[in-house]
Amino acid sequence: MTDWLFLALAMVIGVAAVFVALRPTPGPGHSAHRPVVTADLVPAAHSDGLSEAESGYRFERVTTPAARGTEVPVAFRILGPDGRPVTRFLDNQTKQLHFFAVRDDMNVFQHVHPTLDGDTWRTSLALTDGGAYRMFAEFVPLDTKDPRHPVVLGVPFTVPGDTTFVPVPAPAGDTVTATGYRVARAEGTARISAMRAQVLRLAIRGPDGELVTAVDPHLGANGHMTGFHTMLLSATHLHPVQPLGAALVNGELTFHSLFSERGEYRLFLEFSHGGRVHTAAITVAVD
Repeated sequence: MTDWLFLALAMVIGVAAVFVALRPTPGPGHSAHRPVVTADLVPAAHSDGLSEAESGYRFERVTTPAARGTEVPVAFRILGPDGRPVTRFLDNQTKQLHFFAVRDDMNVFQHVHPTLDGDTWRTSLALTDGGAYRMFAEFVPLDTKDPRHPVVLGVPFTVPGDTTFVPVPAPAGDTVTATGYRVARAEGTARISAMRAQVLRLAIRGPDGELVTAVDPHLGANGHMTGFHTMLLSATHLHPVQPLGAALVNGELTFHSLFSERGEYRLFLEFSHGGRVHTAAITVAVD
């Protein structure tokens, strides 16, 4: 019986030795229990606003929206890796900091640019209806290694009172702004592939039905676009393709895009034409 026990123990030790010998050795900087994903397989990830802390930076609430109104005050600090307030960032489309507020049904969208008061960023939002919201602070740190991918910090908040919820529109090939401009995807309602860099093409027609062949500068570019996942409320920044002032071929604005999650996104395009800024919202499906 003793011989059988020794034989069984020897077999277990032998199998374990083979497993250890064949197991891949983690390279420098990698934990032994963490899988290594190469950049060739997965595009570089960037902040999505689902957390109030990212890349060593943290969103610190000072004044959070607590009531409905046309000018609801908001104040916050951005704390750096050393725990101190950060008051200088790289310019990102002419602004140090972009600030968004989105209601969970995507029917309310605000894009403003806070001003610095000491070590605190301050702004106001037009929140005339109640509901569950999320606010986002987007900025590019001075020491970033990738200025095209800003840090995005997100914080939820709730505005009390009656709420008129509006269903998120289904994916569509075009949309009409409140000012009468029609914006249409060149690809119609074609679904977009997740984790794949691609270009979105959006044709613009004025209220008269004519193609818009040139737009005015807006935030240092031909336009600005941000997308929000309709279920997760994560944020995705899209980068303009055309140089500032370039003519719009076929009346199209073009943006680099990379969507990291499957599902539906609500895209908010802002462009300037005829002396004012117009906002177009359109839903796209990502597989």
